[in-house]
Amino acid sequence: MKKWLKNVSFVILLLKSCILFGQDLDAKKIIVIDPGHGGNDSGAIGVNNLKEKSITLEIARSISELAEKNHNKTVEIYQTRYSDTLVSLSDRAKLAKGLNADLFLSLHCNHSDNPDARGVEVYVSNQSSRFLDEATWFGFQLQADLNEKLGFESRGVKFANFQVLRETTDFMPSVLLELGFLSNEDERRYISNYTHAGLIAAIILSLIITLEL
Repeated sequence: MKKWLKNVSFVILLLKSCILFGQDLDAKKIIVIDPGHGGNDSGAIGVNNLKEKSITLEIARSISELAEKNHNKTVEIYQTRYSDTLVSLSDRAKLAKGLNADLFLSLHCNHSDNPDARGVEVYVSNQSSRFLDEATWFGFQLQADLNEKLGFESRGVKFANFQVLRETTDFMPSVLLELGFLSNEDERRYISNYTHAGLIAAIILSLIITLEL
C-alpha cells in the first residue's frame, strides 16, 4: 500500500511538470530540492540515532514553507519527496528533467569515523557540461554563505560522479550539498535543532532567489 501511494505521488508530480510546459515560466525559476535518502534508506546515522533522511527532509520542507509563506514570485519549489519514502535516484533526476528545472539541489549530511570531522562540502558533477560553471559558482557561494552567516567550516567544492549529478548535469546546474557531520556532536546538535534548520533553509532560499541561474 505504501509503495502504491509513493508511486501515485510521484506520478502526480510528473503530471504537474507536464502541465508546466504549457505555461509561461519566464517569471519564475523552477527549483527541485532533493532530500537525500528516505524510507528504508536512513542515510548516515549520528549520535542519538539521528537519521540523515529526517534532517534532509526537514530542511527541504523549511525551504518550501519559507518560499510559500513569503509568497515568493521568483521561484517555484518542488521536492523529490515530501514524506519518509524512498524515491529512486533515477526518478529524482527524471522529475527535475521533467520540470525543466533551473536548479537541482540534493541535500545530505556527512558522517566520519573521526568525531572531530566537521564542515560543509559541496559536490558538482565531474563530467563536462554547459551548466558546470554555474553549478560550481553556486556551490562556492552556498558554502561561503553558510560559513559567513552560520559559522560552518568550508571543506570546498568537489567533483564527483554521484548518480543524481550525473543524470542532471546536462540539463541544469546540479549541486549536492553535504550539511555538516552527524558524527560530530556539535554539528549534530546544531543541525537537529528546528530553529537552526530554518536558518539553513533561509540561507539556501535567499541564495537561490538572488543568484542568476
